[in-house]
Amino acid sequence: MKRSRFSEEQIIAILKQQESGVLTADVCREHGISSATFYKWKAKFGGLEVSDARKLKALEAENANLKKLLAEQMLDNAMLKDVASRKW
Repeated sequence: MKRSRFSEEQIIAILKQQESGVLTADVCREHGISSATFYKWKAKFGGLEVSDARKLKALEAENANLKKLLAEQMLDNAMLKDVASRKW
């Protein structure tokens, strides 16, 4: 997955700039982003503060780690069932 050029703090600052009254097209042109990107960010980070965004990122990382652990555990379980069924 491609890494974003902007950090969460910068994204939130861009969103707050638009909320302060600057036109969306002007904000997008100033920062070199498309309007689709802006609205995608607004859907994800709209109304968040910087600390909330950091918590969200930490939770997403933890969730990905837990999903990986679950997948490995399910694979181990399937292998054990396969070995047990072949013995008997």
